[in-house]
Amino acid sequence: MNKLTWKEVRESLNITPEEEAEIQLEKDLIEAAIEARKKSNLSQRDLSNLTKIKQPTIARIESRSRSPKASTLIRMLHPMGFTLRVVPLDKSKTKVH
Repeated sequence: MNKLTWKEVRESLNITPEEEAEIQLEKDLIEAAIEARKKSNLSQRDLSNLTKIKQPTIARIESRSRSPKASTLIRMLHPMGFTLRVVPLDKSKTKVH
């Protein structure tokens, strides 16, 4: 079986740079939420009890098999003392059109 590189996959899917940035942002948000949960010494079940978000939903978000809504991320983060914030992009990593 011939393995494709990410570049080959991206080209075959016709993913735009903007779509790729969106995918990366979602990945980064999920990783930050996982890190916050672990730093708070909470299991997924503990977080579920605090947030009333079902544990399987948290598991699907953390495994990246489900894209979370912003409101769900906020509900997950708030009991741990975190929130989402809009910040300027690093101009060196983005293209201006």
